[in-house]
Amino acid sequence: MVKEVESLFSLKNKVVVVTGATGVLGEAFINGLCAAGATIVVIGRNEEVARQRAADVINAGGKAIYIIANVLDEQNLIDANAIIIGKFGRIDALVNAAGGNVAEAVIQPGSDVFDLNVPALKQAFDLNLFGTIMPTQIFGKEIARNGGSIVNISSVSATQALTRVLGYSLAKASIDSYTKWMAVELANRYQDKIRMNAIVPGFFITNQNRALLTNEDGSLTARGQAIISKTPFKRFGDPEELIGALVYLLSDASKFVNGENIKVDGGFTAFSGV
Repeated sequence: MVKEVESLFSLKNKVVVVTGATGVLGEAFINGLCAAGATIVVIGRNEEVARQRAADVINAGGKAIYIIANVLDEQNLIDANAIIIGKFGRIDALVNAAGGNVAEAVIQPGSDVFDLNVPALKQAFDLNLFGTIMPTQIFGKEIARNGGSIVNISSVSATQALTRVLGYSLAKASIDSYTKWMAVELANRYQDKIRMNAIVPGFFITNQNRALLTNEDGSLTARGQAIISKTPFKRFGDPEELIGALVYLLSDASKFVNGENIKVDGGFTAFSGV
């Protein structure tokens, strides 16, 4: 018999680690995971925000702890792993939500394209790609013991050239490649016990892109207007609109889904502009 649909999508009793949990999208992820019944490990660098988000889950009747860690610091991640296993005894899923752009890596209009800030580009690349690989290396070992799911965060910039955000785009394209590569390698070694997929968000207003897309008075910049005109829904996404894809990819509803990118972009990548 097929499980009831509600139980297929349930995350009850699953321990889910969320990196980048103090960001705008991270907040939506935590709220969605809480509603699905997950026990949540909030990982980020902003202690005040991390503490509050864990408290919000607990106040809503859920279970959560927060850990301050840098996803590019291996020892931070090893220490975090020890805390989680000591507290819950297992990890069932990982959401690699740490990432974003680096201000110095954004190429300004009219700047010389042959005079890029290479160190900043490398920083953006490392944050997004290795900020995904390193948590997977540490927490993935625990997930493989009992089975579970890993979800990465890609971007529409991985497959379409978006001006100004070269470092971010390079990293997200690499995440697409890594997601497929690792999904296959995990399956070769663990069969269907552990899987990896990615969500491909379209345009959502976050702390990293707010200044690129909106003016101080809330109106759209020229770039923001161009994005809206290329999005058939003619609006930016609401972070909560990512929750459905996330819960699906973490739950038993997607047990035979591996190495896939789920687009949540309002039709941005489907539209030619004509």
